[in-house]
Amino acid sequence: MDVRFENVSKTFGKSAVVDQLNLASDDGELVVLLGPSGCGKTTTLRMLAGLEDATSGDIFIGDERVNDIPTQNRDIAMVFQNYALYPHMTIAQNIAYPLRVRKIARDEINRRVNRVAEMLEIGALLERRPRELSGGERQRVALARAIIREPRVYLMDEPLSNLDAKLRVQMRGELKRLQHDLGTTTIYVTHDQAEAMTLAHRVAVMRAGKLQQFDTPMNIYNRPANRFVAEFVGSPSMNFIEGRVDHSSYKFASDALTLDLDESHLARLSGRDRVTLGIRPEHIEVSTADHPGWLAATVYVTELMGNETFVFLRVGGEKIIARASAEFRAEFESRVFVKIQMERTDFFDSKTGLRI
Repeated sequence: MDVRFENVSKTFGKSAVVDQLNLASDDGELVVLLGPSGCGKTTTLRMLAGLEDATSGDIFIGDERVNDIPTQNRDIAMVFQNYALYPHMTIAQNIAYPLRVRKIARDEINRRVNRVAEMLEIGALLERRPRELSGGERQRVALARAIIREPRVYLMDEPLSNLDAKLRVQMRGELKRLQHDLGTTTIYVTHDQAEAMTLAHRVAVMRAGKLQQFDTPMNIYNRPANRFVAEFVGSPSMNFIEGRVDHSSYKFASDALTLDLDESHLARLSGRDRVTLGIRPEHIEVSTADHPGWLAATVYVTELMGNETFVFLRVGGEKIIARASAEFRAEFESRVFVKIQMERTDFFDSKTGLRI
């Protein structure tokens, strides 16, 4: 079932928490709402669930406008950050609860509990109580309780944020496989870009209540709509250098460094003077040996990540981060050399922040 927001706003007093949101998911799609705290993503989810009223605009599930339909009649299932399991019930009773409320026959309840428990590999836990389970097991139970309802749409509000790093990665993969197998439209809220990039068919990046970009994860990473998206998506973040374009000499110059531009750059930057250059850390080569045309740099600090090394550098007065191989080694304040892959650069309008 597809989900649509048409010119939806939510205001508290004079403050717009969600501002003129237009967003449409496809049937069976997993859409991630991504953004920093306070950007309006959870409020958007709560309006879809009926837990908040939209101040203006229309919300649709399929062809049905749901603004005035109570939460219990919207045929949705929610998975929260805090699991919200009933401590006095067994796991089987927790999973079955939504069906018992709807007065489904006992045999059908048992069949569906066993099926969903097998799907999530929690069959051995059905007679236990929530206090006897680990965080990851509780999260599986919360998912099972949502899945058993077989709703039109799943809504998930940072469901993995209470798990440790290893469990989060494991559950991320299981969630993706589960959503693929179920084929049910899922709207998923997170501030974790790794979750967004790995889980989503499409990502909606939000900032201060406004939708910044809605696209596939790779398009958002490779073709960010503006500087905010470029900075928010990617770890380490994209490097930004403020500078001026000299069209006559084919140069981009900041206060600290000068870079060569080619015809394609100048075509994109036609009529522009001041711009912001953006370059991902993986598109900066770094070496302890000098090469013709490479820039001299000073190592500020290095971070060994096991499979790679982040190198924080000073190039003139600019601070940039490069992503190097795991074998790269350099001492603090040592001299190294860098090459910026100009064919991989982005340029942003210095005033609006929009990608050129």
